[in-house]
Amino acid sequence: MNLLRRRLSAAAIGLAATLPLAVLAQAPAADAPIKVVYHLSEGIPQASRAIGNIRNHLAADPKARIVVVTHGLGIDFLLQGATNQMDQPFAGSIADLANKGVEFRVCNNTLVSRKIDASRLAMEANVVPSGVAEVARLQAREGFVYLRP
Repeated sequence: MNLLRRRLSAAAIGLAATLPLAVLAQAPAADAPIKVVYHLSEGIPQASRAIGNIRNHLAADPKARIVVVTHGLGIDFLLQGATNQMDQPFAGSIADLANKGVEFRVCNNTLVSRKIDASRLAMEANVVPSGVAEVARLQAREGFVYLRP
């Protein structure tokens, strides 16, 4: 019994000693850009908040990699001719953020269910099969931080 305890203790110590190395191996480098997914599904007011948040985010961290994933009413600001609550077009803000590396992704399921042709989207927008699946994939597989303005 003592021999078994010693072996189990030695195995536990060995596992504990390698655990920090495994965690460190998964951690991104300190100078690697922070990856963030902004999740939009609530319409124009949320999109207006998000645009301001993203501008502030990039002002504080210009290296951040930002992806905006939209579905439901969240796609509305990416439709050609869309305006905010003050009747100002979103097109200039979208183009400006895209020029700074921000990516805009639109849920195809939403386009289909709302009968919206993809040709009505801002040219900066890319269609993905599912908005919620895209958010999950970015978080689980690519290490993105989740923000919902």
